[in-house]
Amino acid sequence: MSASGPAEAEVRRTTRTPWGVIALVLLTGLALVRNGSGEFGAGPPQPASAAAPDSRSTAGPALGRTPAALRFSLVSRVRIPALGVNAPVVPVALDPSGWVDAPPPGNTNLAGWFTGAVSPGERGTAVIVGHVDNSQGPAVFYGLGGLRKGHRVEVQRQDGRTAVFGVYGVKVFDKKNFPGDTVYGNKGVPELRVITCGGAFSEDEGYEGNVVVFARLVEVR
Repeated sequence: MSASGPAEAEVRRTTRTPWGVIALVLLTGLALVRNGSGEFGAGPPQPASAAAPDSRSTAGPALGRTPAALRFSLVSRVRIPALGVNAPVVPVALDPSGWVDAPPPGNTNLAGWFTGAVSPGERGTAVIVGHVDNSQGPAVFYGLGGLRKGHRVEVQRQDGRTAVFGVYGVKVFDKKNFPGDTVYGNKGVPELRVITCGGAFSEDEGYEGNVVVFARLVEVR
């Protein structure tokens, strides 16, 4: 592993923010990818009821033995083979209004890793966000609602390792009643949430919900 540089040191300082505080901020401000236009065809796919995480269990899925947690690392790319997603990842933090700052909307193939949480592969819940669409058409996470249990999300880290997460749930949550504890709660193992806009769309309010993918570390390459 290479020595930490200034950029990594800065992100490390950001991730020291107490997670409970961040969860509250996200709970009240999760229009993080609210620039979707909703103008293309019938709209993005929505999660099937069979893909929802099991609300009866707080322990997560039976995905086999969870690999040992990794150390902190910056993030390079995210790949979702089932959707053909292969996108660079940039760090995103909170904007001056306290919202999670999404990646620049003009780039349709760009995702953001929220530096207020852990890095993907560390113990805790990492968060990757991206737009569902923009004025040009579908964007990086347009198909996110079509994921199913068992699909994989691969996160390439700058330390040369790839953290592979197994999907165990996909669900749309209303932004006005977003369950922060359910989505971001630390389960004691490396987890990942991938988030974009979804649900009903209106000209006045945009997308009314957020598609959230629940995934757990299943492999390190």
